[in-house]
Amino acid sequence: MGGAGILLLLLLLAEAGMGVSWRPPKGKCPLSCSCSKDSALCEGSPDLPENFSPTLLSLSLVRTGATQLKTGSFLRVPSLHLLLLTFNSFSVIEDDAFVGLSHLQYLFIEDNELGSISKNALRGLRSLTHLSLANNHLETLPRFLFRGLETLTHVDLRGNPFQCDCRILWLLQWMPSVNASVGTGACAGPTALAHVQLRHLDPKTFKCRAIELSRFQTVGESALGVEPFSYQGEPHVILAQPFAGRCLILTWDYSLQCFRPEEELSAPSVVSCKPLVLGLHLFVLAARLWGGSQLWSRPSPGLRLAPTQALAPERLLRPNDAELLWLDGQPCFVVVDASKAGSTTLLCRDGPGFYPRQSLHAWHRDTDAEVLELDGRPHLLLASASQRPVLFHWFGGRFERRTDIPEAEDVYATRHFKANGDVFLCLTRYIGDSMVMRWDGSMFRLLQQLPSRGAHVFQPLLIAKDQLAILGSDFAFSQVFRLDPDKGLLDPLQELGPPALVAPRAFAHITMAGRHFLFAACFKGPTQIYQLHELDLSA
Repeated sequence: MGGAGILLLLLLLAEAGMGVSWRPPKGKCPLSCSCSKDSALCEGSPDLPENFSPTLLSLSLVRTGATQLKTGSFLRVPSLHLLLLTFNSFSVIEDDAFVGLSHLQYLFIEDNELGSISKNALRGLRSLTHLSLANNHLETLPRFLFRGLETLTHVDLRGNPFQCDCRILWLLQWMPSVNASVGTGACAGPTALAHVQLRHLDPKTFKCRAIELSRFQTVGESALGVEPFSYQGEPHVILAQPFAGRCLILTWDYSLQCFRPEEELSAPSVVSCKPLVLGLHLFVLAARLWGGSQLWSRPSPGLRLAPTQALAPERLLRPNDAELLWLDGQPCFVVVDASKAGSTTLLCRDGPGFYPRQSLHAWHRDTDAEVLELDGRPHLLLASASQRPVLFHWFGGRFERRTDIPEAEDVYATRHFKANGDVFLCLTRYIGDSMVMRWDGSMFRLLQQLPSRGAHVFQPLLIAKDQLAILGSDFAFSQVFRLDPDKGLLDPLQELGPPALVAPRAFAHITMAGRHFLFAACFKGPTQIYQLHELDLSA
């Protein structure tokens, strides 16, 4: 009779309540014992009485009435090679329940009411080769349950109502990595996976990594814009604070582990503070509603920023946005003008300052500019209060109109992002639905619509490995969406709050000391800083 046949005979005799001796390949003939609820030795508990032999090699506990296996339940029988626990009432197995059984090779915990097993329940079973948890009430198994069981050759998990969610992911990843045959059975849930064999599940289809944004710090004054930049290898953030009348530069305080003010620029009625770093030279464009827009400059570290130039005072009458772009290897700014008498203007560097290169889109009361690259060339997308967004491309040393975006009326602002080789566009609408579009090679076409009452900003941000998009609202919680790479659509992730952001106008991401932060500039409330946390749902 082979080894499997001997094992089967032994189990059948144990179930029948009979003592049996079995000679292993090496060593002397072992003692064995079988207990049931009718046995005086085992009544009501798996705790072993004093007169059990410490040299016992096999033990069967059947219908004992015990409700749990506690730590160290088998310390008095350290020589066990086989342990059979069947048709019992225990629902929990505690950590180190089998401590001391360093010689145990066969462990069968079958047909019990077992609903949970502690993650360290099997710790110390370094000789275990056969394990069965079949026909219990287990919906999941704790991660690393089998850690340290290097000698396993057979595992039977069949007959359990496993819930095939993220909690079971580790098991799916463990099965192909272990040198053992594993019987797993089928899923009991969720409904979409009911009756599917565990061995047929693909671990790659499980979405078990989650993220959330939690409030980290508050900057007291309201702001219209927020821009991250790096100067001398250190991340910085600059806020446009119109009511405080300044551009405020923040840096990271390593001792206090928070953001602190580093320098401020006097800029009454400022709407945008746009930084530009050229080596050790720092420029800041301060676009202002009244008093004229200015260029500030810091030629080298150790100096303070100082105003150096008034920018196109005859063209920039009511700026609403400013963006930085590079054209033919040259840094430029485009300043969007929302007045009927002014014009959106392209300013490029010439010597020590920035001077008008081209007027764009005059008389259209522009509200926003977005710089993007399409087909390997610079493009500029202008949103306006009077017409659909217009796309320009850089051609012959100037911007030429290429196309507009159909079915996109009343668009306040546009922002783009790239994913999987495609270019996507987020269009903000104050009334109606904001939109997500995708470039098809000739124009942007509608992909998705999202309700957005009172929205002035729909900002895509790549944070860590996640493409997010945040839809701000003046009337409700701002919504965070995450791109599903398989569907190519934005899915809801969370709301920002409480407290709710008060009239958010801009969002920006900055990485500091391996931590990811989200800045939310609010027009009618303080700027809020959030920290991103990663959650492992399979843990």
